[in-house]
Parts: sequence; structure tokens; C-alpha cells
Amino acid sequence: MIQCHGTFMDLSVPRVMGIINVTPDSFYEGSRTMQEEAVMQQTERMISEGADILDVGGYSSRPGAEHISQQEELSRLLPALESIRTAYPDLILSVDTFRPGVARVVVEDYNVDMINDISGGEMGLSMFETMADLNVPYIMMHMKGTPQNMKAKAHYQEMMKAITRYFSARLDDLRRLGVKDIILDPGFGFGKTIEHNYQLLNRLDELKIFGLPLMVGLSRKSMIYKVLNISPDESLNGTTVLNTLALKYGANILRVHDVKQAREIITLKDKMERSAGSVE
Repeated sequence: MIQCHGTFMDLSVPRVMGIINVTPDSFYEGSRTMQEEAVMQQTERMISEGADILDVGGYSSRPGAEHISQQEELSRLLPALESIRTAYPDLILSVDTFRPGVARVVVEDYNVDMINDISGGEMGLSMFETMADLNVPYIMMHMKGTPQNMKAKAHYQEMMKAITRYFSARLDDLRRLGVKDIILDPGFGFGKTIEHNYQLLNRLDELKIFGLPLMVGLSRKSMIYKVLNISPDESLNGTTVLNTLALKYGANILRVHDVKQAREIITLKDKMERSAGSVE
């Protein structure tokens, strides 16, 4: 259970987070929505298809992405947030940012409900203190390196131990500061090889040791299209397969480009579980 500006969301029921990228260079071209009309069309479509949360990002985190300034990130985010909030004042909104200054603006001025930080506080040195002050849910992701150098950093002696230590240390810091609602994202594709990503998916349930909700972002990533020798555009079926496995291994939130298909996975999983418990 997490609290979003007074509204409680039960994460024992799997949830769908739709991705809205207000960037010109996100890895999946179909997710790029720079113009207000495109942002609103995508927002309306995702809501109609059953998104529980929308995650808006103005900084591309694909491998080797250009590093942009805070001013540029805000210039991309704020018009989109203004349009979405005006049309859907009660929608649960997340912003994908590692910058404390951006987090403060979007929460205080645009009533954003949660912050999704790919860097686990490492790229914004006062992020933990800012989250304690803002008192909104914090999604903390594991990433080794930065988007600019993470491919070169994808080396581990024991990956799961490294991820567990990473989360343990940061959770101690967050709890000392009084941050209450925390969601963990193991960071598929962020400082990990394809082999690492599949090992991580196989052992995802080990992260339940923290007793916190897990979010996974597998949607159309290279661990799908490179294995299948296809493009991101052709990776929806593979995404559906891996999201199904992620739910089996304990994911609470699916972060996706394709809301309808993710919602169908959850509906069918729920039907199967209910049928297993029914008596003829």
C-alpha cells in the first residue's frame, strides 16, 4: 500500500504504469511525444486502456543518451504536466527524474504524486533529503554508472549480491530521513548485459526480502529485440512474455509502453488464480 496525496493504492494487486516520453531521443521511437497534442492523445489512450499511473519523463536514459540541463528537462516536462493535470486532476502521475530540483517543482507546482529516480539518489546528491521533505512515494532504481557510461560498467562478481547491497544501504539512508513509501526497481538494462537481465528476471523474487513493492521496466528493451533479432517496434510479443514472467516472480508494477496488453496479462493472471482456488 502506498499513499499518493491522500489516496491509497493497493500494490498487492498488480498495477500498470504507462510511459510518456517528452523526449526526442528515447530508444523506442513510438514512445516519443514532444507536442502537446501527441501527449494528450497518448494520455487519453493509456487511461482508456487501463493505466493506473502515468510516468512522464523529459530526460532520455537510453544508453549513450545526451546529457541535458535541468532547464531543458523542465522545459520539456512542464507543458506536458500542465496539460495532463488540467484534463485529469485526479490521475496518479509520476515523473521520471534524478534531479532534486525537478522533483521539487513538479510535486509542489503540478501535484505530481511520485518520483521515479533511475539513479537511486546517486546523480542528484540531495534527492533523498528532497524526497523526505516532499513526502511522496519514491521509486528507487538500481543502475551501475550513468546513462552515458553504463554499458561500460556492466561488470559484477555477483550481481544479485551487488543489487541487494545497493538497495540495503540506500534504504537505511532513506528510512533515517523518514521516507516512508518506497518502491524498488532492479533496473533491467541499466548497467547490465543481456545475460545479466535474464539472470535478474529469474531471481527477481529474491528482492522480496526487503518487503517493498517491485516495479519492472522490460518494455521493448534490447534484452528482447537483440535476442530475437528484431526491432523495438516488433518487440511487443516478447514484452508480453517477459512481463508475464515478471508478475510470476513478484512484480507489483509493470512499467510499459503498451498499456492494453499489460492490463490483459494482469486480468488473465487474476482469472487463473481465482479459478485455481475455486471449488467445483
